[in-house]
Amino acid sequence: MKFYLISLGCPKNLTDSEDFCARLAAKGHKMVFTPQGADIIIINTCGFLSSALKEARENIKTALELKQNGIVKKVAVTGCMVERLKDEVKKEFPALDLVFSVAQQQRIEEIINGRAQLITPIQNDLHIPRYKMTLTLPHTAYLKAADGCNNRCAYCAIPAIRGPYRSKPEEEVVAEARLMTQNGVKELSLIAQDTTSYGQDLYGKPRLERLLKKLVKIKDLQRIRIMYAYPHRVSRELADIMAAEEKIFPYLDIPLQHISDNILKAMNRRCGAGVIKKVLDMLKKTVPNIALRTNFITGFPGETQKDFNELKKFVKDYQFDNIGIFEYHRELGTPAYDMPGQIPAAVKKQRARELAQAQSRVVDKLNKALVGQTIEVISDTPSRGRTYKDAPDIDGALIFSRPVRAGRIFKAKIIKAKGYRRTAEV
Repeated sequence: MKFYLISLGCPKNLTDSEDFCARLAAKGHKMVFTPQGADIIIINTCGFLSSALKEARENIKTALELKQNGIVKKVAVTGCMVERLKDEVKKEFPALDLVFSVAQQQRIEEIINGRAQLITPIQNDLHIPRYKMTLTLPHTAYLKAADGCNNRCAYCAIPAIRGPYRSKPEEEVVAEARLMTQNGVKELSLIAQDTTSYGQDLYGKPRLERLLKKLVKIKDLQRIRIMYAYPHRVSRELADIMAAEEKIFPYLDIPLQHISDNILKAMNRRCGAGVIKKVLDMLKKTVPNIALRTNFITGFPGETQKDFNELKKFVKDYQFDNIGIFEYHRELGTPAYDMPGQIPAAVKKQRARELAQAQSRVVDKLNKALVGQTIEVISDTPSRGRTYKDAPDIDGALIFSRPVRAGRIFKAKIIKAKGYRRTAEV
């Protein structure tokens, strides 16, 4: 059978797509890259935000039109939208052939052959893939160490969608990383809903640092990037390992969401402004030239102008290399949905715009300081790549002064910078 994949949402969702595509390929099914050549379209949906649900619905409608026109025979849907809306997906789209849970993706071949229609709860154990396929560029990949979340932030539906926090055993994570490097991967981005909780469920305490010490010993693995670190669990030991190990990029993705104590408490975040600033100061002091990425939410219920001004000042003062800015959206089923003090849409949008402008000035300043420096970069194509400060797909771009071989990690001199685009002399 020939299948065409649509994978929506975050890198964590993409790793699920990689796992079940690898299973199908191992059984002799062929992945094709246009729906016109497929027997079945498989859509792995995102359901984190209302905007993601809208995108998923649009893709389902398009796929069903292709089926109606006889271009494909079947349409299957899985992923976070299925977990979030359960049977509603099938009721909304009765023409769907298959709707199956993330928990049943290991039975993907049985499902697409039409012998199963499975919507079941997320399992407490995390399934370990027997096969591996990457759907990223050949030299870079995501390595998911855990799934689910126990943090229960007031705005977030992930615990209800993905279930409780579940870590893969250390030996399985290392084996998966080794397999990817044997297939040519040089840069691994370590991901989970919360990487800094890695191992808590299996070993009684977090063991991210121990996992990193094992990963850096893999011979062909050149660089590791750490994503989705929860601020109050970022330890001095983690910072020391990042500083000492050349294979670990001096880069940390540490979603903060806000800096006002009032808003952090309302969000049910586990630490306040004082702890956040202490952790950031420790990282900057311990890890030379560390690049920090974070996310912020504007317009959370109850956010006053004073709270927002505090956030804007924080962005100016701490000078993050990259930030994601999201206007708060009410998500049904989350505690924040019914909170008093909901902010008007126009105010949320204006605050997001102001925060983006503040960050733009920060980026201009950071990039101006980069010009003339020689730093480590990675080439994604012969003409474009990233600095060590940039995660694949989400951060800034780098233009090379002359073509280079894709997949190289090397030192280059930054000769020009504007916004998130830099030019490097090879």
